[in-house]
Amino acid sequence: MKNSCFDYDLLVIGAGSGGVRAARTAASLGARVAVVEDRYMGGTCVNVGCVPKKLYVYASEYGKGFTDAAGFGWSTENVQFDWPTLRDNKKTEISRLNRIYERLLDNAGATIIHGRARLHDSNVVDVDGQQVSAEKVLLATGTWPFIPPFTGHEHALSSNEIFDLDDFPDRLLVIGGGYIATEFAGIFNGLGSRVTQLYRGDLFMRGFDSDIRAFLAAEMLKTGVDLRFNANPQSIEPSSDGLLVTLGNQGNLKVDAVLAATGRRPNIEGLNLEITDIQYTKNGFIAVDKCFQTAEPWLYALGDLIGGPQLTPVALAQGTAFAHQHYGQGSQAPDLEYVPTAVFSQPNVGTVGHTEETARKMFGDVSIFKSEFKPMKHTLSGKDERSLMKLIVDASTNRVVGLHMVGPDAGEIVQGMAVAIQMGATKADFDRTIGIHPTAAEEFVTMREPVG
Repeated sequence: MKNSCFDYDLLVIGAGSGGVRAARTAASLGARVAVVEDRYMGGTCVNVGCVPKKLYVYASEYGKGFTDAAGFGWSTENVQFDWPTLRDNKKTEISRLNRIYERLLDNAGATIIHGRARLHDSNVVDVDGQQVSAEKVLLATGTWPFIPPFTGHEHALSSNEIFDLDDFPDRLLVIGGGYIATEFAGIFNGLGSRVTQLYRGDLFMRGFDSDIRAFLAAEMLKTGVDLRFNANPQSIEPSSDGLLVTLGNQGNLKVDAVLAATGRRPNIEGLNLEITDIQYTKNGFIAVDKCFQTAEPWLYALGDLIGGPQLTPVALAQGTAFAHQHYGQGSQAPDLEYVPTAVFSQPNVGTVGHTEETARKMFGDVSIFKSEFKPMKHTLSGKDERSLMKLIVDASTNRVVGLHMVGPDAGEIVQGMAVAIQMGATKADFDRTIGIHPTAAEEFVTMREPVG
């Protein structure tokens, strides 16, 4: 395993979820491992992704909760929100997690090298002038926000900056229709901003089930988010009282801040990949084989950098698989057909498996089961909020191949359901499972009549 010709057996570039998992596991299996990081420990998820986002989601839901409480007999007058408190408490928590990631690597016996990595030659990486060699180099640098060029685009914020604004924006424009844009629209709406969300297409959340997309749009409109489809910003111009955004055929907007959540691209700038024979997919991600090897024999990549579901648990699973493939007894790459995911929009979305559209193409004859209802909580809160649950069944095998939900705690509910879907549960398995009453989740085991 150990090759004395190199400083390390494995050099990981990037201390995000996938890179740290690969490094820790490889080190525990006896490899000499170093991790190079030039920014922050824990990567996107810990610092400017999943963790701070979920904390902000919690904060934003309190406002609605105070309103809902009135129907249950609670008086909540003079409730106020303080942005600096949330922002600074978040920073404290992220700093704590950064230190934990450092300890995880230290305890595993991996060396941490702080600095900017750049490929220098075969098996050699330059870190701020220091050359380090390794038998295998693993790229785990993730992705980075991309803002397309248009007039005044430099005045837009990315998801990296939106967490730490000096001043809370009373008026916020969100550009984009993916899960990041949609989550932040809900967050700032819940915290008190007047939020407008633009998307260039007919309906946002492309790639999700069409019923889920349409239902979520209707529910978000009820919360006060101004959704505008088939709309694109033409320009952003500073004015005396904020930013003037020109929208072409949809007029102009005056806002305090603009968030451009318009996609992410591989974070490879400055890595000097030009010296390698590395290949790319048609979407610009790094192409790898089932062992995460690139076209360059000593160079590997995993996580968001290689495309596929850009999710922290996927990167973690890939990091574990990589380490066992190369330093353990072997391991299969993760099966990504039935990967559960959640969108922490408001209301939440949870999903696992195929959409109705992909299921019809893949399986042909499918049965569709749906349930739409008002959550029990809102019979007293007075809120006009509804939930949607949907099952997609392969008619030839009776296997449930898709499960989707819009509603409170969708992520928590779908995580458990994902175990059954991964194991190949049939609709008959769902039908003979006794529900927990009264819960929203019991709808998944009480739907009897197909609707399509």
